[in-house]
Amino acid sequence: MTEPTADVSTPDFEAVLGPVGQEVVFENDRVRVWHIRLEPGERQPLHRHDLPYLVVAVQGAKNVVQTVDGVKIDADEPTGGVVYRDPGAVHMLTNVGDTTYLARLVELK
Repeated sequence: MTEPTADVSTPDFEAVLGPVGQEVVFENDRVRVWHIRLEPGERQPLHRHDLPYLVVAVQGAKNVVQTVDGVKIDADEPTGGVVYRDPGAVHMLTNVGDTTYLARLVELK
């Protein structure tokens, strides 16, 4: 299962958003759980979180979040770390480290 893509268009910017992760591994009426895997140097496509969510780092890595307006935020996630995030801006996640990043992202419906 995959999440449908969305069109984000403004006079200065046009993009089709990708899914939050690579694969939905579980879903019910309360949560949707995504599998995320990024090799070193790999990035997720532009996407937006429309629901609050938790990220559980199965294998941590040094990541950078970049928003469409160019803001870069370090998002180092240690193995076993858990973080809660509210829905937010359109962004992409890039693994800038030298290890594979594996995570489960849990969207709260």
